[in-house]
Amino acid sequence: MTEEMPVILNDKYLADFVRKDELDGIAPCIMAAAEILEKKSGQGNDFLGWLDLPTIYPKTEEYARIKETALKIQKQCDVLIVIGIGGSYLGARAALEFLKTPQYNELKKETPNIYFVGNNISADHLTNIFSLCEGKEVCVNVISKSGTTTEPAIAFRIFKEYMENRYGKEEAVKRIYCTTDKAKGTLKSLADDLGYETFVVPDDVGGRFSVLTAVGLLPLAVAGVDLDALMNGALKAYEDAKESDLQKNHCYRYAAYRNILYRKGKTVEVSCSYEPCFAMMCEWIKQLYGESEGKDGKGIYPTSAIFSTDLHSLGQYIQDGSRILFETVYHIQKTHSDVVIQHIADNFDGLNFLAGKHLQEVNDNAFMGTMLSHVEGGVPNMVLELPDVSEATLGYLIYFLEKACAISGYLLGVNPFDQPGVEGYKKNMFALLGKPGYEDLAETLTKKLS
Repeated sequence: MTEEMPVILNDKYLADFVRKDELDGIAPCIMAAAEILEKKSGQGNDFLGWLDLPTIYPKTEEYARIKETALKIQKQCDVLIVIGIGGSYLGARAALEFLKTPQYNELKKETPNIYFVGNNISADHLTNIFSLCEGKEVCVNVISKSGTTTEPAIAFRIFKEYMENRYGKEEAVKRIYCTTDKAKGTLKSLADDLGYETFVVPDDVGGRFSVLTAVGLLPLAVAGVDLDALMNGALKAYEDAKESDLQKNHCYRYAAYRNILYRKGKTVEVSCSYEPCFAMMCEWIKQLYGESEGKDGKGIYPTSAIFSTDLHSLGQYIQDGSRILFETVYHIQKTHSDVVIQHIADNFDGLNFLAGKHLQEVNDNAFMGTMLSHVEGGVPNMVLELPDVSEATLGYLIYFLEKACAISGYLLGVNPFDQPGVEGYKKNMFALLGKPGYEDLAETLTKKLS
């Protein structure tokens, strides 16, 4: 990574949708939101531990222990099962697929396969994972602050029994690693009682902001990701995002444009990339912004697409559908590899005009052609230019998006760090499953369903 800003916001294609005076007009609001964030005086200020994380965490004992434990896990097993949901798995999986490829588990490598469970309640999914563990040495990393979140708690209950039956209780303890609260909660108590090695979900870091803690870093280190490069990228973003000139601060400008477009009725943001390795990053972005902004009847709805694939499914709607969309394109300028298209004698497909061209060039032209078409069709486009697929770039992008998200939330007038709306389905599910204490609600729900 160079000393220049590695994630650059290209706003050229917003010219027909946002005037300069509008950007100038919102600048004081952006800076006010940034000041509230930096002074930690706004709503949710007890969940701002992520803000200074790049300057603090790499110096901690736990950070060093993550690296040591990752090497131990690599020697112990062929398969690492990561149990978690939401912020407890999305960031790690997104970073893994971005840096290593979505085909990580199918490729020959010296690091363990990594499978994510506890992010659904599907019997088929869990059964298939057990099949993939047959004949393999297994370790488990369970990630839950409380230990009682339904989906991962069920998965851990099942995998704990599996590990104890397979290895015996004493050996299973050496193969189960817990990332949880530092002092309290069901999982922490169990880990202390049985002797599992533990890592901490910081009290002041919410799940969707936790990928640069042990939550994300332990699985990534097991996969061979360079944690120092990742954290150095985040540190560079931390430094760059302190720039007070909105024209030079790409992070703040991204937050500004999102809010200007929202006020113009563009209520849906499509995060898109032309690389399949970015698909899970889109899922992480959707949680980050959806859970942070979507409350009090407000918020930009986050969705995503991977092009050119989704141009053959969603492309029609984006081009000609309801004009409520804007796109944020994550353009990766240099990928790990490239392929040259060859000339063939019979030209059966009529594509010899592409002979000698690199596939990256074709992909880039698909990106530019699509963007121009969508803009002409009335869809504002922002482009976040990423120089490469590297740890440093990803660390920068993660911090960039987290800080832009926090500022966007404050501009909307909501608390970006809580998620009160996710509790509704849990109460109903517990009642329907017969959890003690939910009898009255169960009766009400049963009547509604009858």
